[in-house]
Amino acid sequence: MPKAKTALLAVMVVVLSVCASRAEKQYDPGASDTSIKIGNTMPYSGPNSAFAVVGRTQAAYFKMVNDQGGINGRRIDFISYDDGYSPSKTVEQVRKLIEGDEVLLLYSILGTPPNLAAIKYINGKKVPHLLIASGGTVFGDHKQFPWSMGFQPHTQGETRAYGRYLAQNYPNAKIGVLYSSDGLGRDNITGFKQGLGDKVGNILVEQTYEATDPTIDSQLVKIRTSGVDVFANFTTPKFAAMAIRKTAEMGWKPVHILHGISLSIETVLKPAGLENAKDLITSNYMKEYGDPAWDNDPGMKNFVAFLDKYLPGENKHNSNIAYAYMSAQTMVHILQQCGDDLTRANVLRQAEGLTDFELDMLLPGIKVNTSPTDHYPIQQTRMHRFDGVRWQGFGPILELD
Repeated sequence: MPKAKTALLAVMVVVLSVCASRAEKQYDPGASDTSIKIGNTMPYSGPNSAFAVVGRTQAAYFKMVNDQGGINGRRIDFISYDDGYSPSKTVEQVRKLIEGDEVLLLYSILGTPPNLAAIKYINGKKVPHLLIASGGTVFGDHKQFPWSMGFQPHTQGETRAYGRYLAQNYPNAKIGVLYSSDGLGRDNITGFKQGLGDKVGNILVEQTYEATDPTIDSQLVKIRTSGVDVFANFTTPKFAAMAIRKTAEMGWKPVHILHGISLSIETVLKPAGLENAKDLITSNYMKEYGDPAWDNDPGMKNFVAFLDKYLPGENKHNSNIAYAYMSAQTMVHILQQCGDDLTRANVLRQAEGLTDFELDMLLPGIKVNTSPTDHYPIQQTRMHRFDGVRWQGFGPILELD
């Protein structure tokens, strides 16, 4: 009898030990004791390949984290595929990531059209679709797409801010707008008109372009000849550089509003000519490398140290790098908060629990906040004007609605 009791006790100890172990560590596909698989698509080729540096920076950041011991002892396996900014290709690659690679989550898929093409499938699979690299307002719609979450200020909020700025400071101006003929463009014009309010009638002309257009010269000529005083340039980097350069070639000097997605000095303003970019107005939420104001800033020092070691060949002035750095920093924090509960449900739960989280490259006063009913992590920005050398902030921190 004592032997039977001893054997039974041993079995119970083993069972309890296994149960305790399972309680401590919970995994969904893509997670294990040694690794966490993160899936991503990026336009490494195609008309928006200027954004490829985002993927390269994120890969470098995760390498740094792995070199430092990983996430709670687990290595990040960052699987990033080229989608060429083609929505159909994005869907194909996302299916491969979820069904073939069996990633735990999808992270920072870039672009409004690519994400829109895949979002229903992703939410149907109940896979976290986090820190989406797009300002698409729909990506924060927690009711329609509960597994999706944006990162940067959403597009309608940003362009609403431009509309309000013009309504207050140029109430009688005649306005021309250029935007893309896709979901991003529709978001841009919708928010802009909302911001203008009762001044929406000041828009005299709207022109659109396709991502595959070789030039936008004809659209710009139509806008200029309409006699407008303000040019709202809501274009992606490649076309923004074209527009800035062509505007100068025409000898046209309107009040020029530039979408924040294209504020990069290195990839947009320099190719367009810095002298042509003087007095451009935009909004920004990030510190700018090279601005003396941040020379002794601890966050900037962390950023520079990372680049010197892990991306020595990249240009520190490229704002897309700072964006990617902050995005990766946020993703790592979310995974750290998960502890040993690496289920998809818990990843989403932790992403929805960010409170006044500070990032190295955010402007002072701007913090990351989320909740189960708030899937817009960054909802603040500040107006900036280009002085010919760098962007200069003016006015207060704006709360985007």
